[in-house]
Amino acid sequence: MINVIVTYTVSSEFVSENKANIQKFLDDFEKLDQSTFEYKVYLKEDGVTFLHYSNYINEEVQHEVLNVPSFKEFQRLRDESGLNGSHKVEILQAI
Repeated sequence: MINVIVTYTVSSEFVSENKANIQKFLDDFEKLDQSTFEYKVYLKEDGVTFLHYSNYINEEVQHEVLNVPSFKEFQRLRDESGLNGSHKVEILQAI
């Protein structure tokens, strides 16, 4: 099992657009086999920091999920919005 947390902060002006972009890829993720992965997105109390939590049964599934076109477009738009070095990826180990 692969478990990942990604956090990043966007400008307050980009929050609404980012939420819409997230909803697009989440809608597309629903068309995939939900028994092989989990993907959840949260907005922290500050209103501008997003946390994405995901787990995948293996690297093949992770690759399939992360290469959905709407997800790649979300990433591009997010990155172009100016993250100011706030993007952080953490791999978690289950205990």
